[in-house]
Amino acid sequence: MTVTMDEVLDFIGKLPDAIKVAKVQEASALRLSAIDKEAFAGLVAGRKARINESLRPALLRGLTGTVQERNRTGSRAGFLLDEESTRILRRDPRNTKYRIPEDMTRFRLPGSGIPVACLDVIEDD
Repeated sequence: MTVTMDEVLDFIGKLPDAIKVAKVQEASALRLSAIDKEAFAGLVAGRKARINESLRPALLRGLTGTVQERNRTGSRAGFLLDEESTRILRRDPRNTKYRIPEDMTRFRLPGSGIPVACLDVIEDD
């Protein structure tokens, strides 16, 4: 049996109490988590990726590197810039946050990682 979205919304709108609505909300959150997991399954440690246009700060957009470990929830990943992107970030006049020594060839972005939604896998040549 196929159910339309209007029927689902109507059903939710008629739920009698907050407990039942909370159960629907919990099921929705679990499904969203599974969808995200499927969408970003290719972003595993060791994959080459590019930081896409949705990340802020803008100075990191377009930089490339290697995906590192994912966090506990899988929503963020450590990111090690490749040599060219390390050089670009080091020389970027907007960069007042990241101090990269001259002799460092690859730079791991500090902090809790990059949101996986902001990383695009670079296909191997």
